[in-house]
Amino acid sequence: MMNKHLIAPSLLAADFGRLREELEMFNASDADWLHLDVMDGKFVPNITFGMFIIEAINKVVTKPLDVHLMIVEPERFVPEFVAAGADVISVHYEACPHLHRNLQQIRQLGAKAGVALNPHTPVHLLKDVLFDIDLVCLMSVNPGFGGQKFIETTYQKIRELRQMADGMGHGSLMIEIDGGVTTQNAEALLRAGANVLVAGSSVFKASDPAAAISELKKLNPYTQTV
Repeated sequence: MMNKHLIAPSLLAADFGRLREELEMFNASDADWLHLDVMDGKFVPNITFGMFIIEAINKVVTKPLDVHLMIVEPERFVPEFVAAGADVISVHYEACPHLHRNLQQIRQLGAKAGVALNPHTPVHLLKDVLFDIDLVCLMSVNPGFGGQKFIETTYQKIRELRQMADGMGHGSLMIEIDGGVTTQNAEALLRAGANVLVAGSSVFKASDPAAAISELKKLNPYTQTV
């Protein structure tokens, strides 16, 4: 398991009327990755942005881009997202009938391969492809909209996934939590076994977003017991 956690602010919660200013704040902050939610209006009931916006963002951002594809048939667009600057690409288990092929495609194009799981999808379904995965994104809200309430059963899901990964010898697996992450639940998430926290509203809606990022980044729960 990683001994340091990563903070990935979710641009979905940013003020798009001040996008460059928000991106420059991100660059200067303690954040590690920028989380980008791509929605197609079909897999989820919302539409956000695509590869052209990500390409423009990549020209400003100085840190890795963590691209979360909430879309059907992601294999059609993965090459374009990698070309646009994606460093990590997560596809949804529920949208990929040929998940192994999808993961191989992402890795062959030079990005880290992630799989996102909806709240109702059990982690044991990833067992046969676990070593093809760099990151698992556990949805702690229903995908599609920001600002939702955190689903409490996520803690047990993290523990089950961490136990499975460690038991199989894949301790380097990154476990990312996406949805409802705050300073109030972040330490518990990290203690359960997560090591990448996606924070949207708790960062971009804060009076001081950079300070909110720093507060999440400085958490050190590893000396505590679960």
